[in-house]
Amino acid sequence: MNIFKLLLLANIFCIGISGCSKKSQDEVVVYTTVDQIFSEPVLKDFEKQTGITVKAVFDTEETKSTGVLNRLIAEKNNPQCDVFWSGDPVRAIILKNRGITAPYNSAAASDIESHFRDKEFHWTGFSARARVLVYNTDLIKPGDAPKSILDLTRKQYKGKVAIANPLFGTTSFQFAALFLTLGDQKAKQFLTDLKKNRVVIATSNGDVKRRVASGEVWCGLTDTDDAFEALKEGSPIKIVFLDQNGLGELINPNTVSLIKNSPDNVNGKKLIDYLLSRETEKKLAESCAQMPLHKNVRTPAGLRSLDNIKAMSVDYDKAARKLEEIQVYLKQWVEENQ
Repeated sequence: MNIFKLLLLANIFCIGISGCSKKSQDEVVVYTTVDQIFSEPVLKDFEKQTGITVKAVFDTEETKSTGVLNRLIAEKNNPQCDVFWSGDPVRAIILKNRGITAPYNSAAASDIESHFRDKEFHWTGFSARARVLVYNTDLIKPGDAPKSILDLTRKQYKGKVAIANPLFGTTSFQFAALFLTLGDQKAKQFLTDLKKNRVVIATSNGDVKRRVASGEVWCGLTDTDDAFEALKEGSPIKIVFLDQNGLGELINPNTVSLIKNSPDNVNGKKLIDYLLSRETEKKLAESCAQMPLHKNVRTPAGLRSLDNIKAMSVDYDKAARKLEEIQVYLKQWVEENQ
């Protein structure tokens, strides 16, 4: 056998046994439900600091939180992803309950409150958003704006309120939290009353923001990042933190999880540590008005602190179970409103 053939065989053998080792040194794969416009710059900064290439899979805005979730479930026995960065805790809990994530107690999260961390460290929270109401100031006077989510069923708002599709994203989390807080009967009555009041079902939180800003509807439910984006754009809107004298506002942290038997859990842990850092929380506060869970993180002027918001009392594990329990009901409710 000549030297050329020997080198060719050696090269083939090397590719067969070490292709993954090269990946483990240089690459990490992350699936995320967080808007690409906000998550991608953070991942690019991680690449620059570490030299580790990030391969990211992003959800579309319309199927927020469900696309990559279903992909992770389908890949359970052959994981292709190292890290799941979720825009809410519910999806992370669903994956934990299905045996798809692995525990990782990151030292970077040592001072984050235990309420925002899984007791077995399958997920850790950071950089929270709140579910808020935005209203068009050309159409509603500040004193007349809804103060409670339950106000949205009043006749004066008939056909004038928008919500994102509750089968996806943070709206689904909010509805699950309402079912827990109000009880099934009252929550279903609220949704029935919303339907009677001709609530507009938008494709996404961003679509809610656009409809309110344009005056197509008077007000709508969205996340603080979308709301602050509208303010940056100069839209005629104001933000209301609802139910500050009652139920409280839903606080929705990002979460990050390590995938069980992932191709590269070493680089996966490095990415998790970076996402949970004060540096990342500062960047997300500046780019999309997310509220840090670490103490003493410098934030832009005007960004409301979690200490100044009455939060809805929600058990995230119970909310995840409730969301799966009400999926059929929510699907039927959506179809009846189309």
